[in-house]
Formats: sequence, structure tokens, C-alpha cells
Amino acid sequence: MEKGIKVGCCGFPVSRTKYYQTFPVVELQQTFYQLPMLKTAERWRQESPERFEFTMKVSQLITHETTSPTYRRYKIPIPEEKKKNYGSFKPTAEVLEAWEKTKEVAQALEARVLVFQCPPSFAPTAENKENFRQFFSCIERENFLIVWEPRGDWNPAEIKELCMKLNLVHGVDPFKNGPLYGKARYFRLHGKTSYSYCFTKEDLHWLKKKWAMGTVYCMFNNVAMLEDSQRFMALLKD
Repeated sequence: MEKGIKVGCCGFPVSRTKYYQTFPVVELQQTFYQLPMLKTAERWRQESPERFEFTMKVSQLITHETTSPTYRRYKIPIPEEKKKNYGSFKPTAEVLEAWEKTKEVAQALEARVLVFQCPPSFAPTAENKENFRQFFSCIERENFLIVWEPRGDWNPAEIKELCMKLNLVHGVDPFKNGPLYGKARYFRLHGKTSYSYCFTKEDLHWLKKKWAMGTVYCMFNNVAMLEDSQRFMALLKD
């Protein structure tokens, strides 16, 4: 795995063509709300530079219950009797099918890093933890680097144990918590106080000094992500 800090944004804050000229990596958000057609993913790969890297959030059909407001952006009607079969890593045919389709899109993009961001409602109940273990124990994960970003009331020791046993990378905002396990670091920078937060020069110096080792992804996900990520890239060159 290539070492160094890779800087990008969660989504495209400018046109794809312009973005490719500046950044080495992007975390696709659209794949969470609705998986694109394979020919669309293939076109994105073809139009991007050869060494450009896509990471992607996996389909919400795997991680989020259909009661989540994020499903407002899901365009395919789900039959009422099927809604209970989606999300929370449930051992259902529907969740496994969503994984297979997610995997196909990732392969078309030549993406290696897949991000499983869980909602705060995915609490550490016995049922959720069992479904979580079963899912990652049974899927064919190919050569993907799997990032898990838990939210909600999870115990750090429990997060570390699950990541170790299931070979996951703990995805985290380093300004809020430290990463607990993984062969790489995957940071999603949401803003220290809110999405409207702009990172200061001191913030970015701290990030460089603290985590400039190994393989590190720094993916900005705040309102000012374009400006903040470019400032951070310039700082890394000093």
C-alpha cells in the first residue's frame, strides 16, 4: 500500500474535470444514496487520470434502515413488505444483493477503499453486533480495504475489538477521536464544531504533525472542503 497523505474531498465541490486537475483522490457520495449504472461508473473511471483514486461510500441499503431520511434521495420504489429487510447489516437477501451491486460499481471504478458509515441509530445492541459480525465474516470482500465509521454510543474497546477481528479500518474524524485500528488511517474531516467550520492554519499544522506517517487518507467533508483541502495540500509541500 502506497504510503503518504492523500488529500481529497467527500464529493465533488467543483466539476469533475477541474477536480481531477487538483486532487489525487475523491470519496464518492452518490454511491451511498443511489448506486450509479455500471456504464456510468466505467465512464467516470475512463475520464479520470490514470493514477487518480476513487474511494466510495457503500450503499445505504446495507447500513441504514429505510426509515432514515437519507432514503428521500433513493429513486427506486421499495415495496412496503420489503422495507424491513434493508439496513443494519441484516442477514437478508436484499442486503447481500446490495453488497454485490456495490462491489460491481467499486470494481468498475477500480476503487479499493469502501466506506461503511453507520447512522447514530445503529447502536451496539446484541442483535446489531451479531448481524455486523456475520456480514463481514460471510461477504467476499476481494481486495477491498474496508473502512468502518461508527457513530453513536459505541465503546472504544468494542470498536477496536471488532476492527481487529473483522480486519476493518476504523474511520474517524481525528479532531474528535483517534483511530483505534487499521493498516491505514482514513479520516473524514467534518469540521471541529459543525459542517460550517473552517479549519485554521493551526488545525492543519496539527493534522500534518500528528498523522504524517504511514498511509493516511484525509477526506474533507465540511462546507469549506475545497478551500481547506487545498490549503492542507499546500502545507504538505512545505
